[in-house]
Amino acid sequence: MIESLIYSLIIGIGVGVSAGYLGSLMVLEKMALVGDALSHVALPGLAIGILFHFNPFIGAFAFLFTSAIVIWLLGRITKISFEAIVGAMFTLALAIGILIIPEPDLLEALFGDITMVTLTDTLTAITISIVSMFLTRLIYKKLVLGMISEDLAISKGINVAATNLLYLLLVSLVVAMGIKIVGTLLVGFLVIVPAIAAKNISSALARYSALSAAFGAVSAFAGLLIASYMNKVPGPFVVFSGIAVFVVTILIRWRTK
Repeated sequence: MIESLIYSLIIGIGVGVSAGYLGSLMVLEKMALVGDALSHVALPGLAIGILFHFNPFIGAFAFLFTSAIVIWLLGRITKISFEAIVGAMFTLALAIGILIIPEPDLLEALFGDITMVTLTDTLTAITISIVSMFLTRLIYKKLVLGMISEDLAISKGINVAATNLLYLLLVSLVVAMGIKIVGTLLVGFLVIVPAIAAKNISSALARYSALSAAFGAVSAFAGLLIASYMNKVPGPFVVFSGIAVFVVTILIRWRTK
């Protein structure tokens, strides 16, 4: 149990840092709900993995990556907003996932489980966190410029469509990684709340992205620790910890006005 807890805390820090960092862009682009809704798309993949007796998180990865590409293509073809497309896919995926997933496994899929985390899971999470943050850092300024003005970004030689697709794939990767400990229902929280907490007390872009990553790590670490102590599923406690951080930043902002 102690070994699983240590592994879970390491994964939690990795997920929290990378989700907070990538989520800072979601919030800047006013796409916060996209990150949350995208997490639920993994549920049918988890269900198929459980039903056919292979690693359910491979199914989650596959569904998230496929969905990211479909969302990107539909956005390019129809010019419908990402929020609308993801909203439609999220409700469909959630309905299918809940319908086909075995009932005994539903709680774990929705809210996470820290009792079955292995060394392989931990090493995979660390690698994914490092790679996703490195790649996001490379395209961060390009994404921000594209948010400000797509025409200006194109005039600077930036392939806006390809950059957006890469970013969606990276978000999908981080979300899939977080499902193990936070669950499909709540992992989207880590893409949103650390970033909005950081936005409360940040004026510079570099400080904002760094604080988003730090708040994500604190939320995940504290939530997992409390959940382990109380022998409960971790997802809700990660949310409570993140909301506590958010409230503190509101108080700081209020006191410094």
